[in-house]
Amino acid sequence: MRLLLLLAFSCFINQATAAQVSIIIDDIGYRLTDEAVLSLPSSVTLSVLPHTPLGKKIAIAANRKGHEIMLHLPMQALNGKTLGPGGLTNQMDEEQFKNTINNAFDSIPNVRGVNNHMGSLLTQLEQPMTWLMQSLKQHDNYFVDSVTTRFSKAAQTAQQQGIPILRREIFLDNDVSEQALEKQFKRAINFAKTQGYVVMIGHPYPETIEFLNKNLSRLNMDGISLVKTSALLPYRIAQEQPKSGNNKLM
Repeated sequence: MRLLLLLAFSCFINQATAAQVSIIIDDIGYRLTDEAVLSLPSSVTLSVLPHTPLGKKIAIAANRKGHEIMLHLPMQALNGKTLGPGGLTNQMDEEQFKNTINNAFDSIPNVRGVNNHMGSLLTQLEQPMTWLMQSLKQHDNYFVDSVTTRFSKAAQTAQQQGIPILRREIFLDNDVSEQALEKQFKRAINFAKTQGYVVMIGHPYPETIEFLNKNLSRLNMDGISLVKTSALLPYRIAQEQPKSGNNKLM
């Protein structure tokens, strides 16, 4: 009995300390081909755009399959690109901003977390990001900064509001050629081995879905666990706890 307990404890420790990869597929909701994300393993997290023709349908089906669902909130970009429905801008007052977020949540069921779609302008602004984090607190959600600008205020405002936050380290498919996908996938593996975890974002391109379905098994061969995004939160928070005893979530 004692031996069995020791073996179980050993397995728990190994799982807790194993390198981990979270893969978020976002930009979901507009194209019929987006439904192909349902072919991916349930450990892949799916982030769905609000108020889209297929978003709710895919989110419901994905949740039943065991996927973690995120809300992919459109945010104002420096290039002025059109945001689509549910977009957040710096022209909104607090009431408009928070109502837009609440309506986005209403459009997509079973949401556990949020990441930004575009946002190279908005994520630099402290006031809108504070309103965002206050809204996420009401919905009991975490935030993943897609890092579309190095000047993002997401981490700062999340800390102030006590919102768990992660940041994207790698984009998988800015280039969907086989060679480029392989390069980014290897980067993610090396990053996970070095840091202990990595957050990678991809998109529902046919090339990306095909590549992941063919190659995700390689993670286990490298001793890396593919996990839902929220599974990284306790690990990330533990890693970033300051020694002074400050218990604020990062």
